[in-house]
This record gives sequence, structure tokens and C-alpha cells, in this order.
Amino acid sequence: MNARKSVLYIATSWALWPALFAAGLAGAGFAFRTDAPLLWFNVVYLTIVTAIAVFERLMPYEQEWLKHDGETLNDIAHTLLTKGGVQIAAAIGASAPMAIATVAQPAFASAAATWPNHWPLVLQVVLGLVIAEFGLYVAHRAAHEFLSLWRFHALHHSVERLWVVNTGRFHVIDSLFKIALSQIPLYLLGAPLPVFLWISAVTAFIGLLTHCNMDVRTGPLDWVFSTPRLHRWHHSKVLAEGNTNYGENLVVWDQIFGTYFNPPRRPPADIGISGRIAEGFLAQLVQPFSAKGFRQILGRRHKPQVSLLPSKEEAVPE
Repeated sequence: MNARKSVLYIATSWALWPALFAAGLAGAGFAFRTDAPLLWFNVVYLTIVTAIAVFERLMPYEQEWLKHDGETLNDIAHTLLTKGGVQIAAAIGASAPMAIATVAQPAFASAAATWPNHWPLVLQVVLGLVIAEFGLYVAHRAAHEFLSLWRFHALHHSVERLWVVNTGRFHVIDSLFKIALSQIPLYLLGAPLPVFLWISAVTAFIGLLTHCNMDVRTGPLDWVFSTPRLHRWHHSKVLAEGNTNYGENLVVWDQIFGTYFNPPRRPPADIGISGRIAEGFLAQLVQPFSAKGFRQILGRRHKPQVSLLPSKEEAVPE
């Protein structure tokens, strides 16, 4: 009986990540075909969140990460603010191309011609995902290497456990910076709205799965996607481990630029930052904007250096 249960557990651990990812994308496809795509996408999103939360209890990666950390409400608030901002941006994106075409139609038409609209949609989405991922990679890596950006990104790395609810724990400035660098190139190339929608869907569901506290096995998927295993290394307190695996959805740019990290040992359970993040949602939003808050985030008592590019000793993991 124990052997049979063990086989079932192992089989589930291999199947869970791709099954939930596929279910999320299938649900997104349904939502995009309805008259209320935003409503139904949120229904699908919350369904996947619930499923992950259940499996985190049934087969957790770290038992310690099941304990309450007092940050759940703050995590939810940051998620709602970030996700709401993205959805507003998507809504604006639906009408922005028409406004641009009205003001500068020749230039817009030339840019739009750059995009391979004759390709099947799935190939357009793959292309868009790789392009957007480059912007996400640059933004994410810069947030680790420049203290002026780390002050906002540190909020995400301040978590001491990884689970589905703190997936969206990002400062709004951090999120806007990533959105700008990942989406502006697609606008300039003339990518159509469906490409943006599908990239958003992929990002939403991979994000949930990347942060999950489920005991999943991803094997060869680690070479392509940002998986829970890779992201656990990214949250390490050890700089050589934490300043790696910057990919949000794909790890292609980590592979190219030498920041891919996946050693054959268990990722650390002790995660977090050396500095201190303020308590409370609003306090966390305003903390990076003051000199005192900046010093608290960095874990320093003295004034920060004039140079915002840290040395290897000063660099901080996400």
C-alpha cells in the first residue's frame, strides 16, 4: 500500500506543473472567446490559485513554509494592486494603437508591418514571449545590480517563504518598470492585441507555479521555463545563488548571458534579505522613497553611497 501511494505521489509530482499550466492556458483560451474575457480570465486565475493552494497542503515542498508569516494581507494587497495595474494597462492597450494610428498613421503602419502577422498565432505568441522575456530579464537583472532599483524589488525578496499568495508581492514601481521594458518593444514592432493577451496569460500562470510551495518535479522543463526549482535558487540569501535565474517565464536569456543556475542539490529553505521591510501595505509602498526607508531596506545604518551600482560584495539577491 505504501509503495503504491509512493508511486502515485511521484507520478503526481511529475504531472502537476504541466497539468496546471495547461489548464490555466486552456481556461484563458476559453475566457478570450467570451464576451467578458477579463471576468472569465479572473475566474480561471482564481481557480488555478485555489488548486495550487490545495496541493500546497497535500504535498508541500517545505513544511516550514506552511506556517503563517503575518504578511498574507499585505501579499494580497500588493497582488491586487499589481494585477489591477496590468489589467488597466491591457485595457488601455486595446485602444492605444488606434490613437497612435490617428496621430501618426504612416509611422505606425510602418512599424506594424514589421510584425509577422501572417504567422500562425501560436508562433506569434512564442516570438512575442521571447522578445518580452528579454525586457523582463533586463529589468529583473537591473533590479539586482542597481540599488536605485533594488529598493523597490527588495519587497519581493523579503518573503521568508514561497507560496502561491505571495506570487504578486511586487512594489508597483518595480512592476511598471518590468511592464515598460517588456511591452514597449512589442508595441514598436506592431504586435497585435491577442499576442499581448496570451503573453499576459502565460506570465500569470507561470508566475503562480514558479512561487508555489508544491513538491513538483520539472526535470527537462527547467531548461526552458522558469520553474519552482529555479526560482527557489533565485531567492537564496547566498549572492552567488540568488543573483541568477532572472527569467520570468523562460530561461533562454539566462542561458545566453550565463546567469542560469541549477546545481544537483536541494534549493535553500532559508530565504529573505539582510535588510528590513516596513510593516503594513501602505508603509511598504512609501518606504523606498525616503532615505531612512532606503537604509532600512539595504540593512545599513549609514547613508547609501553615491554610486548606485553595487560591487560584488554589496550586490543583493532578489
